[in-house]
Amino acid sequence: MAELNLGKGLTAGKVASNVQKKLTRAQEKVLQKLGKADETKDIAFEEEVINFNKQYTEGSKLQRDLRAYLEAVKAMHESSKNVQGCLADMYEPEWYGKKEVDSIAEDCDVLWTDYHQKLVDHALISMDTYLGQFPDIKSRIAKRDRKLVDYDSARHNYATTHKTKKKDGGIKITKPSSLLERATPGWAQGILSAHNVAQSSLSRSQAEEELDRAQKVFEEINIDLQEELPSLWNSRVGFYVSTFQSLSGFEEKFHKEIGRLDQDLHDVLDTLEDRGTEAASRKTESRGASSSGTNRSASGKEAANHSLRPGGPPPIPKSPSKLRPAMPPPPKVTPCKELKTENIISMFDAAAAPDISVTSPTEPANWDSWGESAAAAAAPEEEAPAEETPEVAAPSTEVASEPEDIPPGFLFKLLVMHDYAANDTDELEMKTGDVVLVISFENPDEQDDGWLMGMKEDDWKQNKENAAKGVFPENFTQRL
Repeated sequence: MAELNLGKGLTAGKVASNVQKKLTRAQEKVLQKLGKADETKDIAFEEEVINFNKQYTEGSKLQRDLRAYLEAVKAMHESSKNVQGCLADMYEPEWYGKKEVDSIAEDCDVLWTDYHQKLVDHALISMDTYLGQFPDIKSRIAKRDRKLVDYDSARHNYATTHKTKKKDGGIKITKPSSLLERATPGWAQGILSAHNVAQSSLSRSQAEEELDRAQKVFEEINIDLQEELPSLWNSRVGFYVSTFQSLSGFEEKFHKEIGRLDQDLHDVLDTLEDRGTEAASRKTESRGASSSGTNRSASGKEAANHSLRPGGPPPIPKSPSKLRPAMPPPPKVTPCKELKTENIISMFDAAAAPDISVTSPTEPANWDSWGESAAAAAAPEEEAPAEETPEVAAPSTEVASEPEDIPPGFLFKLLVMHDYAANDTDELEMKTGDVVLVISFENPDEQDDGWLMGMKEDDWKQNKENAAKGVFPENFTQRL
């Protein structure tokens, strides 16, 4: 009768055999725990199994953490790519370094991709290969444990058989256990005895064969594991070193390259910021100049600050009488008797007046020449009725003013004609009607056309050397 096929190479006979083995092993375990059967112990192998389980646990944890690290690298790559893309989109084409910014974004993307791929190839795949050998060894350790139980069971069975033989001194038929044996005639007792001897010999032979077979299977597995487990335990050092060297080396190279790209981007943005600041400063200066109606370079087109506003009267010079000194007095003039009053007045006409050079109040005028000219002009008129003596000029009552309190480097004073709001810290803010003391520049090269350096007179009088000074447009003022 053909055996029932259960699929995958299993038959009813094999299933029954496996069930029988499991029952035998369970029975043997119970007997060992009860102390009725010996249990084989291998302390060295058990320590190797403990190390194997520890190594497998550590490797599995490292594999999980490495996968999480790679997922984080991938997520960081996506985040960095999004940020770089945002910057590239916001960066206007006319800004400085547009091509450089786009190139840096592309290089960053390539660098992240290369870094992730190297970690996968040299760390994760190696880790998977390393851990791939553990499941097979673990199953073989479990199989060895089962074969060890089979070996202990066969050894126990064999020992029981031989113990019975030694105790009885040979094969001995036990007392009849059935009516058939009791009823066996004498001539048939020999046949029954021979049958019992054959059965006992068969049991001893089977027990011995079973012991030999179980021992062989166990020793084959045990020897292989005794060689593999110590070698696997020692290999962990080299594997950890190789894995973490690759990991740290790739990470160091990546951060060095990404740092270089970050520095390049930083330099481009610094240059962009500097150029933007300069442009904003120029725009502010231009707006301030246009709002105030002044330009530092337009002084040639504007009137000088010491001239009066257009349409104003010319300056009125002081009278010469105020410039005459008290001494010496002018000579007397004796006109003719027939000199008429009209001629005396006409004598001082512009056509007959002598040229008088007035230099300064301290220089004496040449009154002799002035008297001679006046006498010559009056000579033709001889019919004057009376002799008139010109009035002698009174001594001047003007008192020479004391030296004014002025700052060092003072040049002249100006009157502010228009309000001026300072556009920079080095400029002087002025209001209409302020009097400004103009001083010289410490460095003449710093002076711009149409601009002067000075301080308010009121501020100087109150604060002296601490008075605020600054530059201001010349065409906002008028010279006093």
